[in-house]
Amino acid sequence: MKKIVITYQEIVDFSVLSDSDKDLMNRATKIAQSAYAPYSAFHVGAALILENNHIVVGNNQENSSFPCGICAERVALFATATNYPNLAIKKIAITAMSKHFNLESPVGPCGLCRQVLIEYEDKQKLDIEIMLFNTTKVIKISKAKDLLPFYFKGEKLKRI
Repeated sequence: MKKIVITYQEIVDFSVLSDSDKDLMNRATKIAQSAYAPYSAFHVGAALILENNHIVVGNNQENSSFPCGICAERVALFATATNYPNLAIKKIAITAMSKHFNLESPVGPCGLCRQVLIEYEDKQKLDIEIMLFNTTKVIKISKAKDLLPFYFKGEKLKRI
């Protein structure tokens, strides 16, 4: 039998966070508030920082034809790939809020977003730090691959 061990850090004292981390979290929180979520009232915001310290944000975008919506993480990642294709992503902060209930813990990305994060990590050959947070806690994960240990590998699609 094999075992997978994932290490992460939980932070409840926000004063120990760097100014850069706090700024990233503030940007994710602010953009979450303007998410287009008229059906679920579940607002998600993502802010990522590039190697040149530029910040790119994204929020979830719902649609009445539910499969047409897109998560905040992928909005931010795809905007980065479109506008800054040659810059590496260092870190992404993700938060969520609901108009109907309080979230007791930070929310992690969905499976699609986890896979996309991992592919960007592979493409840039550099880990992407993940910060999941709410008003009471931050969970720091050192790389996207820790979110989805048995991720799909693109080389399985390649033909010889």
